[in-house]
Amino acid sequence: MSLVSALATAAGLLVALSPAASAADTTTDLGVDYSFYRPGDLALGNGKVFVSSGDQLVVADTDGDLLGEVDGLTEASGLAMSQDGTHLYAALVGPQQIVEIDTATLEITRRIDLPSYPCPTRLARSGEWLWVGHGCDSNWDGGVVGLDLTVTAPQPIVVASEISGAPLLAANGGTLVVGQVGSTSHLFVYDVSGTPTFRGEIDGFTHDLGRLNGLVVTPDGSKFFSAASAERGTDLWDANSLEKIRSYAGESAAEGPPTSVAISPDGAYVVAGEADGSDLVMYDAVTGATIHALDNLALAGGTDRLAFSGTDVFAVKTTSSRRLHLWRVEDITFPASALTLTPPSGGVVNQPLTLTGRLELPGGAAAGAKPLTVTRRLPNGTTETLAGVTTDPDGSFTVTDTPAAGGVYTYAVLWDGDADVRWSTASAKVAVKNTSSLTVTGSSEWPVGVALTLSGVLLPTPPPSGWGYPLTVKRTVTNANGTVTTTLPGAPGRKNGTYSFSDRPAETGHYTYTVEWAGNADYTPAKADHEVEVKESIE
Repeated sequence: MSLVSALATAAGLLVALSPAASAADTTTDLGVDYSFYRPGDLALGNGKVFVSSGDQLVVADTDGDLLGEVDGLTEASGLAMSQDGTHLYAALVGPQQIVEIDTATLEITRRIDLPSYPCPTRLARSGEWLWVGHGCDSNWDGGVVGLDLTVTAPQPIVVASEISGAPLLAANGGTLVVGQVGSTSHLFVYDVSGTPTFRGEIDGFTHDLGRLNGLVVTPDGSKFFSAASAERGTDLWDANSLEKIRSYAGESAAEGPPTSVAISPDGAYVVAGEADGSDLVMYDAVTGATIHALDNLALAGGTDRLAFSGTDVFAVKTTSSRRLHLWRVEDITFPASALTLTPPSGGVVNQPLTLTGRLELPGGAAAGAKPLTVTRRLPNGTTETLAGVTTDPDGSFTVTDTPAAGGVYTYAVLWDGDADVRWSTASAKVAVKNTSSLTVTGSSEWPVGVALTLSGVLLPTPPPSGWGYPLTVKRTVTNANGTVTTTLPGAPGRKNGTYSFSDRPAETGHYTYTVEWAGNADYTPAKADHEVEVKESIE
């Protein structure tokens, strides 16, 4: 049986109809900092998303909107959801407790004390059993115990002991995988379909695992994925033979190690979060091919815990300030579309500018006429929606705008996707300059050999910052000897925008004095000419 068919059979038909795709990716500030020295966790159930962080257990809906929090917790860490989504289990490290939470009322319905098992930190759920990874730091007091949740006051059953710190856990389909976390991790695999039985160990040194960051077991328990640092990839293992089946490498060797891993409900896809490179990478679970490499453009930071919800993925992101955010990636299992947007080299205030782009569908299919949404972010930070555009039959499109002020404009184009293809967006920045101008005034006739002074003004007034560098001055003389252009000494500008320069014409002829300002980041260049007839004498 193939991996996909095996997982689909085990998982059941979880998604009967795919919802229409829409550009609803959201990034929600959870209002808490990751200040607790134990890792937080993520769990989904009953239409809610739960994120733990120390004394906080934040609750959001599946649109990413905050609903509140669960009160009465101390040092909450690992989370696990019941199969029907009605109860959430949270490990409380300091109090050495497991609490059961009603996901409808958000009330604590049961507390299970673990006085003999310090620092319960990580949880995994399979059937009616809850597996608890406990251990404080590197004191070799860590291990795993099992709790039968059908019993009102379950007694811990020891599965593993003498582990350095709290191990990482994953369970499903009668298989429990225990990961000893360290500079070089080890994996221990157990059959928990009945009395827990040790199957074997995957040595981290032999397989060059490095530090283990994530585990997930397929629904039928026959395979599991690990995310570890050494080979900067996510690996698929046979849970019986303990042989590696496949590696899901990053897009390049320069990408960071995976920080977490999750599989889709039907088992067709595996996603990995990363600390560097793309924020989230999705692979075909059977072939290992990269399907999506996505970045969260709204928020920089590492991508930690991951969980699927139908065709969506939820991720916890941690910023450099240790602030926790919830990232909802919608319809990630849909085939990808791609938008490109090419800006002009620059723009000028009150002059039309044009951006061009193209929408590409999977497999190179012609896009046809697709409506696109266009937004413009102004230099002051406000965003406006412009008139939408529609793609041509080949997917190409044009966006035209006339900016009314100078500064950097960001244009974003969105295709909202459809029932079969994931949405896409593209953005581009255009530096729009204000216009400047120069004037040159002076006599139109002048005697040869006499000093001539010309003056002018650079507009706007006061002039742009930095304009006071000498203006370029060129003199072009046309007479019987031909035409000769000479660069004169530059004309320094004054604070009020005025300038002047002098010349002493040495021969008769038609003189053209050209003054130029090179412009700067905010203003366009300016240029002005002044013509003088130089004669032997003038009356």
